[in-house]
Amino acid sequence: MKKIGILILGLIFSNLLFSQEIKIVEVKTNVNEVTVFIDGAQVVRKKSVDLTQGKSTLKFVNLSPFIDPKSVQVKVEGELTVLSVNHQQNYLDKMERPKELQDLEKSLETIDSKIKQENTYLSIINEELAFLQENRAIGGRNEQISITNLQQVSDFYSNKLTALKLKEIERNNTIEELNEQKTNIQNQIKTLSSKKEFPTGEILVKVDAKKNGNFSFEFSYVVGNAGWFPTYDIRAKNINEPVQLIYKANVKQDTKEDWNNVKLKFSSSDPNVSGVAPELKTYFLNYNTLPPTYKLTANSISGKVTVNNGEPLPGATVIVQGTTIGTVTDMEGNYSITIPNNASQLNFSFVGYNTQTLPITGNIMNVALEESEMKLEEVVVVGYGTKKKHSISNDLQGRVAGVAVGAGSDMKIRGTSSLAIPAAQVENQTTVNFEIKTPYTIKSDNKNYTVDIEFYDLPAIYQYYCVPKIDRDAFLIAKIVDWEKYSLLEGEANVFFEETYVGKTLLDVRYASDTLEISLGRDKKVSVNREKIKDFSTKQFIGNKKDETRTWKTTVKNNKNQEINMIILDQVPVSMAEDIEVNVLNISGAKHDVENGELKWEFTLKPMDKRELDLKYSVKYPKFRNLIIE
Repeated sequence: MKKIGILILGLIFSNLLFSQEIKIVEVKTNVNEVTVFIDGAQVVRKKSVDLTQGKSTLKFVNLSPFIDPKSVQVKVEGELTVLSVNHQQNYLDKMERPKELQDLEKSLETIDSKIKQENTYLSIINEELAFLQENRAIGGRNEQISITNLQQVSDFYSNKLTALKLKEIERNNTIEELNEQKTNIQNQIKTLSSKKEFPTGEILVKVDAKKNGNFSFEFSYVVGNAGWFPTYDIRAKNINEPVQLIYKANVKQDTKEDWNNVKLKFSSSDPNVSGVAPELKTYFLNYNTLPPTYKLTANSISGKVTVNNGEPLPGATVIVQGTTIGTVTDMEGNYSITIPNNASQLNFSFVGYNTQTLPITGNIMNVALEESEMKLEEVVVVGYGTKKKHSISNDLQGRVAGVAVGAGSDMKIRGTSSLAIPAAQVENQTTVNFEIKTPYTIKSDNKNYTVDIEFYDLPAIYQYYCVPKIDRDAFLIAKIVDWEKYSLLEGEANVFFEETYVGKTLLDVRYASDTLEISLGRDKKVSVNREKIKDFSTKQFIGNKKDETRTWKTTVKNNKNQEINMIILDQVPVSMAEDIEVNVLNISGAKHDVENGELKWEFTLKPMDKRELDLKYSVKYPKFRNLIIE
């Protein structure tokens, strides 16, 4: 009997231990730190939790549904062992919708109810009108109606009809006003969130505490539907002062979790007339070939992003593929983006829709995005012991800029020494980190937030640049040395010169050398004119050869009140055949690149002064051949 009692006590004790082992503690946390990448973001949450001795499972709830399971990492301090980390989706508890969104949806329901009520009143009025018209006849066929009765009936009919028609107009006006309110609320709802409902994300951490105590947990994960791209404000008061550059981050997120007062980091990224200076093409001269042609474009693309039913998609992201140059669509789904000369593709994306990467086919590109089916699954991230080398680094590498993931086979999830969150900070032309010094709030509303990162005064050398063969406008170029120390990324820039907004340009550092050249746009106070001198452009026959001469005059005038440095580019053709002979007769002291035919004049020009540049060359070729010469 004594043995049976001991056995029962043992079973009870083991059951108590088992119940302690499977105990689940639900934990709610706040976002503390966010590192935003060009595409995606790393979120860090911290929480102190009271635990009893033994095994238990912590369920961190109300997380984003867009967590990359492979990126989840957990760190804890104290006498506690992390046994496993799991990620899962909770389809029963949907993401809590923002209060503003809930209020708008309630207002929408109220308006729908009012519209239904007004339509009911309108239906009753229409029935009364139909009844009144059907019973206009009075008396029988053989019954005589007195004038008095007829007058009374007429007055009644007129008054009743007038009252009903006025009510009908009033009801229709009310319905029109309600429909307008409904449209405005629907548009506002679109800006706050997509209509699609998402499950909540959860992270389950199984731990073994050596003793009772309070333990500090820190866990991080990479989440989608967030990103940033850089833009700049470039201000130049005049050509004697430094260039002022304001570095801005355009960030947006729809991760379904608000970032309230978080420590924020960013990691790498003419209105109608382009501010991008033109470039010469080599003028290859041969039989049956044409001189190079130049199509003046605005170096910008505009269009509209919609969904399949044709409705505009506000807040969609448009990125030049392979760069950090981007923009977002407005309330009507319209966008406009400045592109570099060698851009070939645009990337269009929006939360809940399939991303499209399309080739650039023209200055107008309209795109319709299709709704995506989200793949949600439970993934075990890390168990007790080790992780295979390919399971984290190979899956995540190259996907999120700026994140370094320890990929060695000795990556253990146990204790404090093995749970440090990896970090990498590489500062070069492609990857940089910026830390915002004050806490910042970014709501999960898919709106574009602009955050000032840095302010620089950049010493610059100013020089005017013109290729009058292509474009007679003079472009002001600011040349900046030692630009690498400012950690600049390529992006659009708003240009202000002499306190006036002159349009947009591109700050493209991908191909910059030791000197960064920034185009500050066109300056109409510097006039350049290139004309063909017909009197000196001749064509004659010498033996079995044709000899054609071309003469061009370029006039540059400085209408400013200060001296300027000027660069003028032109070209002579380059022969591609032995029987074609090109002779340069006069280039007014220009530097001549024989290989590509480029001519370059560099000079200074005093206020209100002008300079004339002559270009003259001849081409000899067999008289029985045809050669097209500019």
